[in-house]
Amino acid sequence: MGLIYARAFLKYNIVTKENLLLVEKSEARKQELLKLNVGEVTVPNDTKIAESDIIFIAVKPQDFDVLAVELKPILQSAKCIISIMAGMKISRIAAALNNSNIIRAMPNSPAELGMGMTAFATNGIMAYEQLRKAEHVLGTTGRSLYLENEEELDAVTALSGSGPAYFFYIVKHMIEAGKRMGFDEATSSLFVKQTMLGAFHLINNGNKPLDELIKAVASKGGTTEAALSVFNEAQVGENIQKGILKARDRSEELSK
Repeated sequence: MGLIYARAFLKYNIVTKENLLLVEKSEARKQELLKLNVGEVTVPNDTKIAESDIIFIAVKPQDFDVLAVELKPILQSAKCIISIMAGMKISRIAAALNNSNIIRAMPNSPAELGMGMTAFATNGIMAYEQLRKAEHVLGTTGRSLYLENEEELDAVTALSGSGPAYFFYIVKHMIEAGKRMGFDEATSSLFVKQTMLGAFHLINNGNKPLDELIKAVASKGGTTEAALSVFNEAQVGENIQKGILKARDRSEELSK
């Protein structure tokens, strides 16, 4: 995800390659980044990091404590630190780095195509100018939304951060149903993907509520109603909601 943001910054001229630092501890990964020629590749204890206007922390949460030991002496005076680590609270990051200029963000995987959804929050003491700058750079990968309450990021993680996986799960099983009805994988995938794409545009560009859109397709006694009756009997909708709430609960557990 860090590399996705780096490429987006270059695409929208947020920064030049010469002024973009890619920080990597692993020697093997450093060599991979050098080949990509996205920016200057350096190590976590490079003092040049502190000269940056914005520092992104895009590591696995379990790797942060070790990384923080190296970054702490460098980032104490950093202007703006943006973390995209899942479940890692601002207070913990601030304490580990001895720096209160922290923004916590939660992007999702469509950011790779510039169609992501990112929510972000602060501890309330970030300067307005820095907050606007952060909103600008986060928006390079799609839509961004500022939340006044950091605790809401656990719900965002469950709904938006994990959301693409739920969509992929539904698409996968629709394609499998097509294969069970005799279509090959490519044909079934075409039907399902185009159907999902068209349905999304109806939601996004129309002004009809979802229940009305469902009703328009599900004529009484017809094929759609037959499918929906099975979904309702199995409480598919309720179980989807339960699953998302469980993901929210797990995010809260991880943040502790």
